[in-house]
Amino acid sequence: MRAILPDNLIKLAELCRPLYLVGGSVRDFLCGYPLPENADWDICSPLPEEKILAAAKRCGFSARSVYKNTGTVKLTDKEGRGYEFTRFRSDKYVRGVHTPAEIIFTDDMETDAKRRDFTANAVYYDIAEGALRDPLGGIADIKKKILRTVAPADKVFGEDGLRLMRLARFAAQLGFTPDGEALCGAKKHCALIDDIAPERVFAELKLILSSDEKHDLKEAPYRGLSVLNKTGVLAHILPELAMGDGMRQRPDFHDHDVLEHSLRCCAYAPEEIRFAALLHDVGKPFCMARDGNFYAHAEEGERMAREILSRLKAPAKLISETARLVRLHMRDLDGKMKKNKVRREMIENYDLLERLLTLKQADYTACKDDFSPAPAVVKWRAILADMKREGVPMRLSELAVNGAELQKAGVKPERTGQALKELLFHCAENGARNNKTYLLRRAAKLYTEEET
Repeated sequence: MRAILPDNLIKLAELCRPLYLVGGSVRDFLCGYPLPENADWDICSPLPEEKILAAAKRCGFSARSVYKNTGTVKLTDKEGRGYEFTRFRSDKYVRGVHTPAEIIFTDDMETDAKRRDFTANAVYYDIAEGALRDPLGGIADIKKKILRTVAPADKVFGEDGLRLMRLARFAAQLGFTPDGEALCGAKKHCALIDDIAPERVFAELKLILSSDEKHDLKEAPYRGLSVLNKTGVLAHILPELAMGDGMRQRPDFHDHDVLEHSLRCCAYAPEEIRFAALLHDVGKPFCMARDGNFYAHAEEGERMAREILSRLKAPAKLISETARLVRLHMRDLDGKMKKNKVRREMIENYDLLERLLTLKQADYTACKDDFSPAPAVVKWRAILADMKREGVPMRLSELAVNGAELQKAGVKPERTGQALKELLFHCAENGARNNKTYLLRRAAKLYTEEET
């Protein structure tokens, strides 16, 4: 492992013996996973942070921040790589609160290891000596691909509710399986996730939904979401979605209940639309409870997706795009929508069109695990190809006239935006209409007649 470490880190370790790597870098190396070039390095030692900081400056590091109460120093090297040093310690928690209530520094590695979460994250690498230290049997668990807590699971999850999300994330990113005790402990304390700030929950959920990117494990998001469901955490962070567990759907269209279909849709979707894929049918349980059927679930789902992501403090752009995709995912599901209507729909939602078509495909695949092209997507793509061949303008910027030209033709400024949009939709039916003379004449005629 020493061969892949930055030279300045090795130099620091020579000055500050013992200095250990710990956590994800050691775990991933032992798993055989490549470490990214921009990896952040977690380092630790029984040495005080003042000594580490002084030596680090001599080795060319700069200090981003120092937290004396936790014995933590965040460093950056000249190449911009990040390092976080933490002094050996034990932590005491108030039940469920993520931040330790009391910190006690120690010289004992096993004590330090037992403050962590899982044994796979508690293997130490002595940088100067080039030797592994394994106080809790983490290497064997890594080889078995098992997530086992560093102490009784009841204690580990009872101390820190965020570990409930980390259990699912590590299962997803690493392809590991939580052992029975970890699952039981997480399930017992699942309600502690309610004490965690929504921003932290969202950050972990986002990592789970993109977990296949870390080590290219294709089933990673599904694995992580399934762990959240098994432990009961999903019912706390996304109760509207979890209500679909066991809710049957028409067997001629679906092989899975509402929740399982949603998890599979998320797994079959690319990373950029996974929140929409996960929440696309979130309106179904609500509509079933209210009306006894799933009608209008896309419209209700739009509202619910917006509420859910706002509750989790998600970025505004993600909230808006996800809500729109949820509302649109049922459009032309039966393939009966007229072509001109499809053309108008595609222009109206052109900014999300590719994501919408991808979501519709993932939804279709998740119904019966059928990877053949979705009929509605085939139809829409064929119509889109026709529109491209005809030169149909898909955006206002592609329209042959602009607002200034319309105003010169007599359209009042306050009506210009509406006129441009109506002309764009008019061209959707026939690309040959995108002609400046024709469009100016049409706009002048329509708006002159309107005003008179």
